[in-house]
Amino acid sequence: MKKSFMPGPGWRGLLTAAGTALLLAATGCSNQPGGNGEAGGLTLYGTVDIREVQLAFQDGGRILGLTVDEGAVVDRGQVVAELDPARFRMEAERLAGEVASQAQQVARLKSGSRPQEIARARAAVASAKANLKDAELVLARKQALRLLNRISQQEVDSALAGMETRQANLKTAEEDLSLAIEGPRREDIAAAEASLAALQAARDLAEQRLADTRLRAPAAGVIRNRILEPGAMASAGAPVLTMALTNPLWVRAYISEPDLGRIREGMGAEIQTDSQPGKRYKGWVGFISSTAEFTPKTVETTELRTKLVYRARIFVCDSGQELRLGMPVTVTVDTKQNQQDKATCGNR
Repeated sequence: MKKSFMPGPGWRGLLTAAGTALLLAATGCSNQPGGNGEAGGLTLYGTVDIREVQLAFQDGGRILGLTVDEGAVVDRGQVVAELDPARFRMEAERLAGEVASQAQQVARLKSGSRPQEIARARAAVASAKANLKDAELVLARKQALRLLNRISQQEVDSALAGMETRQANLKTAEEDLSLAIEGPRREDIAAAEASLAALQAARDLAEQRLADTRLRAPAAGVIRNRILEPGAMASAGAPVLTMALTNPLWVRAYISEPDLGRIREGMGAEIQTDSQPGKRYKGWVGFISSTAEFTPKTVETTELRTKLVYRARIFVCDSGQELRLGMPVTVTVDTKQNQQDKATCGNR
């Protein structure tokens, strides 16, 4: 009968150590000293992921010029392109004139009637009173002559109609005087003020559209692509330039499920690249996904491709702009540090 082999204590220890080493290799992590030389470092593998912004005009028009080339470093608010502003400037000037005209209308209504207008209305009332008094005297004489049968009744009736006409004229003149003294209606003033506010809003919009003919960088970054050139017609919202936001950058890495308990958001990290193996970039863990996924094939890792991992984002400080999109990197996270000891860039 063949005799079975039973490993002794020494063999069992070696097998246990070998199994542990294989498990760590399968997860792509290491409990060996990290990049900072301290025990407890967690090693991750990933690629540099640069955020990109498509810069576009809010209105369409002909591109007057571009002030930057590919690779140019721009600051926040810097002008990078400009549309021909002629049409926008003329529209703003037209609305500015309408605002000025309507403002004068509002001022005229609020100031009320001029003294000369009130004096003219008073004179009209006095004239109407004089005419009425004359008509009353004529009517009285006509009525006396009618009693003596010296005139016809038709003449008396005509004098009476003339007096009533003069009374109506006096009433009209008195109403005109009252309106002149009281001034414009409150409703008319309110309507004029509303029209002025609408014109002012239209003028402000035109001025904003004129200002928007100058395309500005929304943040500090690097111009990656010039999509359109001077002389081209740009549509509203169509990309003109592509800009990479470089502060901060981040690394897209993946964490195995057994290592989730060792890493938290805010932990400091060091990043190394193959192009400059002796240089370490400062960073920190900014985000860990709450859902699992399969490891992408583009990630440089020793894990099995079918193993589920959790995506993480590690922010990197790269003041020298040495990291490039898609560059493979090695991330070492100090899992022994306190959660509150977050690493930061100088202007974060």
